[in-house]
Amino acid sequence: MKILMYAVLEPEKKYIQEWSAKTGVEVKCVAERLDANTVEWAKGFDGIDFQQTQSLEPVVYQKLHEYGIKQLTARMVGYDMIDFDLAKKYDLTVTNVPAYSPRAIAEMGLTQALRLVRKLGYYDKRMDNLDFRWAGLESTEIYNLTVGIIGAGHIGGATAQLYSALGAKVIAVDPIHRVELNPYLEYTDLETLLQTADIVTIHTPLNESTANLFNSATFKKMKKTAYLINMARGGIVNAADLIAALQSQEIAGAALDTLADEGQFFEKQATPEEIPEDYKTLRAMPNVLISPHSAFYTDTAMKNMVAMGLDDVVAIVNGKRPQFEVYK
Repeated sequence: MKILMYAVLEPEKKYIQEWSAKTGVEVKCVAERLDANTVEWAKGFDGIDFQQTQSLEPVVYQKLHEYGIKQLTARMVGYDMIDFDLAKKYDLTVTNVPAYSPRAIAEMGLTQALRLVRKLGYYDKRMDNLDFRWAGLESTEIYNLTVGIIGAGHIGGATAQLYSALGAKVIAVDPIHRVELNPYLEYTDLETLLQTADIVTIHTPLNESTANLFNSATFKKMKKTAYLINMARGGIVNAADLIAALQSQEIAGAALDTLADEGQFFEKQATPEEIPEDYKTLRAMPNVLISPHSAFYTDTAMKNMVAMGLDDVVAIVNGKRPQFEVYK
């Protein structure tokens, strides 16, 4: 059996080698993404594994089918880059890695929230100008705050446990109420969450119901002292409306690990021409933190996402049911 892995990061390679040695399955790694130009490399392989936020072009599905490949395995949580109608048309089973390390992303969200709450961005800006005064930057402590979680799945649940351990009140919106999270959060409705949360942290998939969920109308419902944390998908937040809300002080700040247009420049050394204006505007604000979709990037997460993704590829190639098939 031979598997081709796309968009492989250098630190992933040791975990891929360990998995290959353990299973006896040959794995070839390439740094490029899966697209219309690179799909031909999959010819002669039994399965593929990829990681990216960019949508797959229609020809990718067709070519994979022609090459006899039976699956699309995304070694990540999100799968909005996949057209499920085309996947079904070309007999491609879709899998993802839904919980490679919920703590990795939860910890990043908490880290960024704490930086915002303690106004460290403002301190940095002052100190860049040799201004070491702290007047006007009084902050609060996390146990005094209410944290609202949008999407209490694996990552949202881990987020709830972290904030709860610090003494914060945690409320959440999710269509599924998990009894095991009862010690850490209270379920509520979206309107109540927006109106009462001091920190609103997003951990939901991007789909028709969540696209542009955070827009000008949403921001007006939030507290003027509230912070928005997006560790999910950029398309959930309307960047232009977020900028307007920040400039008019409708909310206090934001931390973004993802942007709707990140495919233009994230994960590479970009040129000035590739940087969109919304990023430049947000990046210049002392109350905004941006990371390049890197919240997942820990040793534990990489090891798990490699093994869980490749295990499902092997299962499908062998005619067995994968553990993490995505139905839509």
